[in-house]
Amino acid sequence: MSNARDLYTIGQLAQRTGLQARTIRFWSDSGVVPPAGRSTGGYRLYDAAAVARLDLVRTLRDLGLGLDDVQRILREQSTLRELAATHVEALDAEIRTLKVRRAVLRVLARRDSTTEEITLMHALARLSARERQQIIDAFVDRAFAGVLDEDAALVAGWMRDLPSDLPEDPTSEQVDAWVELAELVADEGFQRTLRDMIVSGDDRLEFGLDLRPLVLEHAGGALERGIAPESAAATAVLDRIVPAGLPAEETASLISWLGMVAEPRVERYWQLLGVLNGRPPAPPAVPAFRWLLAAVVAHR
Repeated sequence: MSNARDLYTIGQLAQRTGLQARTIRFWSDSGVVPPAGRSTGGYRLYDAAAVARLDLVRTLRDLGLGLDDVQRILREQSTLRELAATHVEALDAEIRTLKVRRAVLRVLARRDSTTEEITLMHALARLSARERQQIIDAFVDRAFAGVLDEDAALVAGWMRDLPSDLPEDPTSEQVDAWVELAELVADEGFQRTLRDMIVSGDDRLEFGLDLRPLVLEHAGGALERGIAPESAAATAVLDRIVPAGLPAEETASLISWLGMVAEPRVERYWQLLGVLNGRPPAPPAVPAFRWLLAAVVAHR
């Protein structure tokens, strides 16, 4: 055993290490830094090894490891490498949570939100990736229930394209987008509208994909030039998109389809998914499709 002059009381250790005496006493009581012996008066005494042990414990605690983890390291039941890796994962999760909270606060700071909106925004932002995906999956499942068409299945897959998690450092726009998306899919009117589009019986996915660029180019261009869809000048624009000799039955079907496609909330759904997935915003198509719908009704 060391000589008496090599041993330190808790008070002396506190002076030597800069730690508070109550902290050393607590760690000693926990078995992390056991005493080397006791004085004749019953006071705990610590040797030079205890000083080194205190330095290690303080370093591990400063790194954020809990006392139980520190004890496991000191008992060599876990390696520092293993515990450090686990702790990094926990810190990463905590940092992501803090960044989401910061983004929520940014949103709240720039708009006058009600108490209910604040509560909803905070609750939605805290959802796990799995819980967020369940909300979207449940919405898509209801909309496409009983529809086995291959095109419908393809669209359903696109509508489920939610990122596995909010970005590590979400922007206030992405927090806004997630909250708005959650509110949108909970809207019964929107659910009915989408369901009506899906079960309408029109197999028009390929047709719509082919028509979209024409609508954006010609109807969108007409909008920019201020050409009213009911005007005579709109006829030439319309002919570039829809064949002039389209039979009446197909024209009626087209009008019905355009009425569903020109639904701003459906386009908003895709825009919100794009924001969450970090995709650049696509030009809005609904105004152009509405122009085309009005032109078809007026001239065909």
